[in-house]
Amino acid sequence: MKLTADATGTFAIAPTPFHDDGRIDERSIDRLTDFYEEVGCDGVTVLGIMGEAPKLDAAEAEQVAVRFVKRAKKMQVIVGVSAPGFATMRSLAKASMDAGAAGVMIAPPPSLRTDDQIIGYFKQAAEAIGPDVPWVLQDYPLTLSVVFTPAVIRKIVTDNPNCVMLKHEDWPGLEKISALRSFQKDGSLRPLSILCGNGGLFLDFEMERGADGAMTGYAFPELLIDVVRLSKQGKRDAAHDLFDAHLPLIRYEQQPGAGLAVRKYVLQKRGVIASSAQRKPGATITPAAKAEVEYLLSRVARVDKRANLGPQSSAAG
Repeated sequence: MKLTADATGTFAIAPTPFHDDGRIDERSIDRLTDFYEEVGCDGVTVLGIMGEAPKLDAAEAEQVAVRFVKRAKKMQVIVGVSAPGFATMRSLAKASMDAGAAGVMIAPPPSLRTDDQIIGYFKQAAEAIGPDVPWVLQDYPLTLSVVFTPAVIRKIVTDNPNCVMLKHEDWPGLEKISALRSFQKDGSLRPLSILCGNGGLFLDFEMERGADGAMTGYAFPELLIDVVRLSKQGKRDAAHDLFDAHLPLIRYEQQPGAGLAVRKYVLQKRGVIASSAQRKPGATITPAAKAEVEYLLSRVARVDKRANLGPQSSAAG
């Protein structure tokens, strides 16, 4: 089923599993996909920034995308297709959609500066992938250095009918969500799904501002699912209490450069992926960092028993 502006819930941002020697680990891709389905994710997004997409060649990117898509049974799969040129973007989008993906995600190149440049780029990108391919606009100025105002987002969505979702990860960004929902109330912006990233750092209040859910990659996606659900049920204190218990680990996972190593380490401890390896160049988790993560897990486990992990398990075998 293709992605629509009605999409809600939790879409996990998937890391790309590698063997210790840097080869793609397809068995861990399968297990990771199964894991996201088992815990109740509505979708999964692959080849995003935390998916180490720039470290893959074109054939490998297609291999990873298709593997996730084919393995998923209940979830919608969104494939990050951002690329320096539209030919590569078009090719990966076509392969992904042909395999059964729900849609694709496009991030801006860091070279964009003016509003007109931003609007023009996404119009060309939407034309490149084709009008029948639903796509997600990724708004991540902290990493990509491209700043979208609410008015620019409205213009992009208006100009491109196949833009159905915003991956919101501006910071501070709460007022941006409110502004976009205000546009919808006054009729100047058509329906648009808003899912939030940034490792979930502000998910509690983003939901209260009108977000439809989460699209990020915390090592406990169950927490994201629960916060989204509790928020939609109006159980504000319960949502915040659970979120607050996980916040120190969420914060630790959001360290620039080191965060993916932490996330992969915890997923390996959970038996979801066989190795915490990143493809080079990439950070590794130090013994001191491991000890800090173990301490944080023990503190989270006081409130959420799902963080009570035993001796390190493995998805190998």
